[in-house]
Amino acid sequence: MTETPKRGLARHLPLIIVVVIALIGAATLKDHLSFDTLRDNRDVLMAFRDQNFLGLVALFVGIYILIVVFSLPGAAVASVTGGFLFGLATGVALNVLAATIGACGIFLAARLGLGEMLTSKLEAAEGRVQMLKNALRQNEVEVLLLLRLVPAVPFFVANLLPALVGVRFGNFLWTTALGIIPGAIVFTWIGVGVGEVFDRGEDPDLSLLWEPHVIGPLLGLCVLAAMPIIVKTLRPKKRELSHESDLSKSDQM
Repeated sequence: MTETPKRGLARHLPLIIVVVIALIGAATLKDHLSFDTLRDNRDVLMAFRDQNFLGLVALFVGIYILIVVFSLPGAAVASVTGGFLFGLATGVALNVLAATIGACGIFLAARLGLGEMLTSKLEAAEGRVQMLKNALRQNEVEVLLLLRLVPAVPFFVANLLPALVGVRFGNFLWTTALGIIPGAIVFTWIGVGVGEVFDRGEDPDLSLLWEPHVIGPLLGLCVLAAMPIIVKTLRPKKRELSHESDLSKSDQM
């Protein structure tokens, strides 16, 4: 049975909306979701927090989710703002919550919008796509954690790629929430001291993420996440060597 054009368009509508709003946001919001905006409105935000804490929490989480879902500029600013407004512990919790919900939004939009078509194409794909698909299927949890822990992987890519490859939503959800915690701690920590930075007339230094004492532990976590993959890769080779050794001994008898 052939799918009608209207039904096909409706199925792709979630992802189309995400892409359109992302393009519009990238062109129009770049100068608004910035540290300058946070500096100019810091007193208003602090006053609103003191008067309506839960209201500001809801507003902050909602805006952060929209930034992530639509890949709008300002995710780093939002993370720093979480630390500035709510402190380290609460800021990390809210940053992780909002980023995880937003990531799931992109995942589901891609899964619903491109599901069957991409699944069939990926099944027939070869080369690197096939290698990545096989890696995710054989080591789904480990690869998902690596995508979150490696700072060089863009957040949007780490949200979209698993949906296209067909990973389980449950694994995507918990590995996202767990894997973004280290990065969230770093950005939130920067936000805790951002008031003093503004008082000096400076902008927060996000290059802190690449300092040895910060990137070192993150890379260590990446190695830990990769260890099960390495072990699984080496086991077949050990078995082959053991099998060849047994055959050699049997031939000598």
